[in-house]
Amino acid sequence: MRHNASMFLAAPQPTPADMQFSLFGIPVRVSGWFWVGAALLGWGICLSLSRGDQRQLLQYLVIWMVAVLFSILVHEMGHALAYRWFGQSSQVVLYHLGGLTSPTAWGGRGARRPSERLIVSAAGPLAQLGLAAAIVAVFKVGGYAVPFPLMGMGESLGLYEGDPIPSRFLFALVFFLLQVNIFWPLLNLVPVPPLDGGQIVREGLLSLGVTDAARIAAMIGVAAGAAVAWWGYTHNQPYLGIMFAMLTVSCFQSLSDNTPWQRWN
Repeated sequence: MRHNASMFLAAPQPTPADMQFSLFGIPVRVSGWFWVGAALLGWGICLSLSRGDQRQLLQYLVIWMVAVLFSILVHEMGHALAYRWFGQSSQVVLYHLGGLTSPTAWGGRGARRPSERLIVSAAGPLAQLGLAAAIVAVFKVGGYAVPFPLMGMGESLGLYEGDPIPSRFLFALVFFLLQVNIFWPLLNLVPVPPLDGGQIVREGLLSLGVTDAARIAAMIGVAAGAAVAWWGYTHNQPYLGIMFAMLTVSCFQSLSDNTPWQRWN
């Protein structure tokens, strides 16, 4: 189901360049545009690691795109398996702006109550954060220094102590996986519809009996989205700024034209 005011988030139509497969019995389609978006997002970080070496740049880009593919699949499988838990089938599309899990059929129950829909929304980012925790635990138990992206937390937990990861490619994979599975789910939890954080706010308000939950969630989304967009523009993160500026406009439009807001996972 799509939010009418957020059609820039709509998944592209199928093309011959798409990759299709099934994971845990859930249909998955990877749009050809997914690889373009992933490469653009990772270009800067891969360029800094390669230090001008073109061959290493390409190698790091491949590792980055594998890390992004795996991470977003983990996120969307979190949503899809939560849907399944509530007796509802779904399908997954990965595209240039990330991923979309949409229900395809309703079972005997289905995620109909706000508290159940809240669980579906939270399952994606929690799956990613769980993956990050597992990676940290494995390498820390193995005696390796972990390239944890949150400096203060990493120092307090002693994650930078230990042997260096022996392979630069393995180091890059761990580094990329932690970047994507910590920062991206945290951004996804920002309370801006139709991101997961915005959906959690809406379903939480509905579960408390707030009748105007969608409008309140949109108002919170305007404020939160504008704040993140401003931070992105002022901290040399133009992609982040543009993305949240578009989300802010979408939330504002839903307030001004009373566009019904629907789920987006």
